[in-house]
Amino acid sequence: MNTPTRSTRRAFTPVVLLVGAVLALAGCASAPDAGGENAGSEYCARMVTNSGGLQDRSFNQSSWEGLQQASSRYGIDVRALVSTSETDLRPNVDQAVESGCQLVLTVGWELADATVEAAAANPDVNFAIVDEQVDGANIKPIVFDTAQAAFLAGYLAAGVTETGIVATFGGGNQPPVTLFMDGFVDGVDHYNTVHGTSVRALGWDKAKQDGNFTGDFEDVGKGKTLTQGFIDQGADVILPVAGQVGEGAAAAASEATGVSVIWVDNDGFETLPAAFRPFVLTSVLKNTQDAVVAIVGDDMDGNFDNAPFIGTLQNGGVDIAPFHERASLVSPELSAELDGVRKDIIGGAILVTSPSTPQ
Repeated sequence: MNTPTRSTRRAFTPVVLLVGAVLALAGCASAPDAGGENAGSEYCARMVTNSGGLQDRSFNQSSWEGLQQASSRYGIDVRALVSTSETDLRPNVDQAVESGCQLVLTVGWELADATVEAAAANPDVNFAIVDEQVDGANIKPIVFDTAQAAFLAGYLAAGVTETGIVATFGGGNQPPVTLFMDGFVDGVDHYNTVHGTSVRALGWDKAKQDGNFTGDFEDVGKGKTLTQGFIDQGADVILPVAGQVGEGAAAAASEATGVSVIWVDNDGFETLPAAFRPFVLTSVLKNTQDAVVAIVGDDMDGNFDNAPFIGTLQNGGVDIAPFHERASLVSPELSAELDGVRKDIIGGAILVTSPSTPQ
């Protein structure tokens, strides 16, 4: 047996190193037997996706990339159990626990209850959950103050719009979604204050905490229809906070003239289908990958704790992506203003607030 790169804390059955095997699991909830004689490490981790699936161009995908990076760095076995419906969620968490691995990573609010229950029943297993804050002695929430980065995106949108109208919508009215939307509309308002303009943001009323939602995170057609409605009202920059549904927004933008989209979670220019990438103005990034790598490393070192990891502009957990093929829309002056706004948020001169800000 190879010597593991970091110490382990609990005994368990060795497992075969099989990075990337999750692709064979897409579309099914059952993982193959993880046992084997040629174990590469005495530590392993399992991930359970929400019903959006593994390749959602959103937080499932980013979380898995982080776990793969941890596998490469530390020489450990990692696998994902892919949920294709709500009925897969709890069984997949149970299966992850039964694997004997020391760490179980779950993704999204749909898995909150199953994670809490499994953690309480298995105190010797550590859990981490992405994009949801729950309590448990052996649960580490991985959350992001995306309002800070979305504030930059809103400021940017207000600075590039030709129509004076921008828009946002979500997949569901829940804190990890509305946090983006709060930051976005506040960024637009800040631009208006600085420049004396009156750019309007459709789709979200921060005061009422209500706006436009598709009701799910998978139906691309709903995203396209809702975005087309915004375009018909004059919006030329759209921020969808809806996982795969956002691909419908990109499709609508690609069929319109002068319309850009702002992606979320990861860099949409890199993850969206090639035909849609030229229409991505920027993306509101969550650096889930580095957070997952760090938490796996801490767990292997015996330094796991249940204090939430909160990604911010200051610690590099959130930011906006490059402008790629839309860079010509962003003047040097606007780019410099964005740098200044970022520094002011980090320094506290600009306070970005939301009812959904993680604590």
